[in-house]
Amino acid sequence: MGCCQSKRSKTTAWCKELTVLASGTPFTVSEVEALHELFKKLSSAVIGDGFISKEDLQFALFRNNNKKNLFVNRMFDLFDVKCNGVIEFGEFVQSLGVFHPNAPVEEKIYFAFRLYDLRQTGFIEQEELKEMVVALLQESDLELSDDVVQTVVDKTFSDADSKDDGKIDPEEWKEFVSKNPSIIKNMTLPYLKDVSMAFPSFALISEVGESEM
Repeated sequence: MGCCQSKRSKTTAWCKELTVLASGTPFTVSEVEALHELFKKLSSAVIGDGFISKEDLQFALFRNNNKKNLFVNRMFDLFDVKCNGVIEFGEFVQSLGVFHPNAPVEEKIYFAFRLYDLRQTGFIEQEELKEMVVALLQESDLELSDDVVQTVVDKTFSDADSKDDGKIDPEEWKEFVSKNPSIIKNMTLPYLKDVSMAFPSFALISEVGESEM
């Protein structure tokens, strides 16, 4: 009897957790449950400890553990809300929520800003922008000369830095993105509109890095 009560208690707690996560994200309870199946696969990709490690994320994105990439590091840091070195299920669902088609545009803009704010100073500096552009090009297997990359970075920074103070603050970033919405087009993943048990590979997250500056 005690065993049955224990199982029932765990089931109730799990249902409650699913409901709480769904209430704070654009996902339904059934979609959160589907995401849990995906989470279990990802968390066992390398280590299998019930959490998504940076190695798990690396493997999910690139199918190997050797291709180190700044983009992966930044994505991991932003998903690791508690900053404890692993991505827990709740963090996974909440972080994926910003990529949902129904997520507020403001949230997508802010997430993109944090992605580029490599040193977490509250500003995007020109060198940070260049580092991320180079990383995204590498992640997409695109090769451009340094001169071309620098031209893209200079043009982007010049347009975004409306205060001409050598850095882009959140207000400037929001204004810049509003004029160039294509920058965050990959902050929306259509797949998340209807999550099912046949959820596609986590590799789709890499599409976030394909936006053209």
